[in-house]
Amino acid sequence: MSETPPSEVPGSQVPGGEDAPGRSPTAEAPASESLPPEDPKSHRSLPRSEAFRRFIADGWGPRPAEPTAPDASAPFAAARRDVLAGLFPGEVLVVPAGGLSVRSNDTDYRYRPHSAFAHLTGLGTDREPDAVLVLLPGAGGHDAVLYLRPQAERSSEEFYADARYGELWVGPRPGLAAVSTTTGLECRDVSRLEADLAGRLAEAATKGLRVLREADARATELVDGLRPGASGQEREEADDELATAVSELRLVKDAWEVEQLRLAVAASVRGFEEVVRRLPAAVASPRGERVVEAAFDGVARVEGNGVGYETISAAGDHACTLHWIRNDGPVREGDLLLLDAGVEVDSLYTADVTRTLPVSGTFTPAQRQVYQAVLDAADAAFAVARPGARFRDVHEAAMRVVAERLASWGLLPVGAEDSLAPEGQYHRRWMAHGTSHHLGLDVHDCARARREMYLDAELRPGMVFTIEPGLYVKSDDLLAPPELRGIGVRIEDDVLVTADGCENLTAALPRRPDDVERWMARLRAPGA
Repeated sequence: MSETPPSEVPGSQVPGGEDAPGRSPTAEAPASESLPPEDPKSHRSLPRSEAFRRFIADGWGPRPAEPTAPDASAPFAAARRDVLAGLFPGEVLVVPAGGLSVRSNDTDYRYRPHSAFAHLTGLGTDREPDAVLVLLPGAGGHDAVLYLRPQAERSSEEFYADARYGELWVGPRPGLAAVSTTTGLECRDVSRLEADLAGRLAEAATKGLRVLREADARATELVDGLRPGASGQEREEADDELATAVSELRLVKDAWEVEQLRLAVAASVRGFEEVVRRLPAAVASPRGERVVEAAFDGVARVEGNGVGYETISAAGDHACTLHWIRNDGPVREGDLLLLDAGVEVDSLYTADVTRTLPVSGTFTPAQRQVYQAVLDAADAAFAVARPGARFRDVHEAAMRVVAERLASWGLLPVGAEDSLAPEGQYHRRWMAHGTSHHLGLDVHDCARARREMYLDAELRPGMVFTIEPGLYVKSDDLLAPPELRGIGVRIEDDVLVTADGCENLTAALPRRPDDVERWMARLRAPGA
């Protein structure tokens, strides 16, 4: 990695970038942009002469042509903004993208905007650090304005000296006009944000101001400073209502979102196929789970933006740890491999899929016994996943099968009915998690939705969620028969509610044990 410039430089911003008039790309940098005094404690250095600053600003070709048409997501994002604005008439709504996050010392994590920001702007991948979407009330509703960093000119200090934002360090960012074209939003320099908000709040027609607090601490501090008359509790309650609204806005997916989820699923299927092909290499490695993880994550990074969450690559007894992401164990012949993984595409929509695979290619009788029980529970959940049913009905249908199967194996201290009662729940020892969660921009989407809009809600066409029952019998579980110990199975599919039922978006990945074995044999055949 290249050396990082002095600590005084990162985070600087030059007002009026590419979109500001009167600045030539070869103009001498003004005196106000002179470098700060050199830090005597820093071992890093930058050229500090005016001659260098003039020289580096000169001799560049024209920038690439800007886009001429909006992104396909733009009209859908506009419709979402209209719905949100209608919930808060007369109020200013502030939805930040969020800033860069330090990974270690002076290196940042790869940037991902807040999901609500992505949903309301249509911007995905790493767009756009420090941007803020503002819905401003007007006579005919709300006007949407996107505040973001303008493109820095090559004559600016940022261009060559800022390791966090500078073009020579992290590549160019689009100009305000380009973002306006792709999103359909009016775009302004983020340096105008505070003044614009203060000006709008001074207008009598404005009834209030809310911010998505969790997205960006700096933006929240700015907004709180513009609400001096409200108590901390009042501000937080108002902002919580906005957080709930942007979460519930994603409960039903539009056509563009469904298409993005289909793309994420298709890429995930290819990731699972690559894992099966790499199983011999995983078996040969002392950390075979990492081989599996790398195989899937490589497909995710090549075909999408990356993984939608940390891949769970759990072999043997590790499959009984629900969120095993250390992935440092061996993959042995005769064991099961539980792979829970999903590709996040460039729009930031993610799949979430789990398959439990026999490493040798064939289930043992005990493995097949547990696997079939989980599959039957999943099929029971699919049977009730249709419009008019409640979201919790899906879980309850799966739990009934789980409880009945465990009772038939003699694992429960009571019968299935007594275990299913609220005061029982003994079966949850072997399946502690829920059967379903909403899916979309977040792997656990719509998490801030109210209970009555989530668990107690009726299913509606356009909802997308998982169905993922499991059974996990740890190797040290003395209540289980020895032949079942160390077996963990989860089967997870992504489901779209339709007008008359549901569609299994992940049906391309086999679920039934015989089909799984045939699929694995085909992928591992020579020349496959």
